[in-house]
Amino acid sequence: AWFSPQISFMPRHLLRQYTPDPKKLCEHKHMRIFGKYLADPNLWHLNRRSVSGAFAVGLFWAMIPMPLQMVAAAATAIPARVNLPVSVALVWLSNPLTMPPIFYFNYLVGTWLLPHQEPLRDMEMSLEWFTHSMGEIWQPLYVGSVVVGVVLGALGYITMRMYWRWHVVSQYRKRQQARSKPSSS
Repeated sequence: AWFSPQISFMPRHLLRQYTPDPKKLCEHKHMRIFGKYLADPNLWHLNRRSVSGAFAVGLFWAMIPMPLQMVAAAATAIPARVNLPVSVALVWLSNPLTMPPIFYFNYLVGTWLLPHQEPLRDMEMSLEWFTHSMGEIWQPLYVGSVVVGVVLGALGYITMRMYWRWHVVSQYRKRQQARSKPSSS
């Protein structure tokens, strides 16, 4: 046959492999609040528009220091009608191991953007220090987080659109080349 499924590796196969199961996601205790909205089939489609939008949503919320980022990503993905599992999965880029460097970088961006903000010199990577110092750092932290989230979300959106298009075009060209080769029968 001129087309072999083993040769074609669509982005959606990779995404299906690493995204949460829709049934499990719907049953998650924090996702139940969305009820009937989860029945929208557009939330589960894996296409260029849906996945690109999901990257924008998930990467944005991954940069925001707050509890229940998954719920915020879902609350944004549902009205935007982008892929819900991808949006929710991407917030896990900020996990207990990656949060300190991500949020420190966001804080530095915030101090750079806000006038009269100097980065703290005696910063510690501990929950106790963080909760004690939140009164001093919240403005640059959140300003930096929103800016980094918007930039990263936009880059994720553009990158996924470009990658998806490149992949579809390259697969099309491979099929065209396979058709034009004379068969050896």
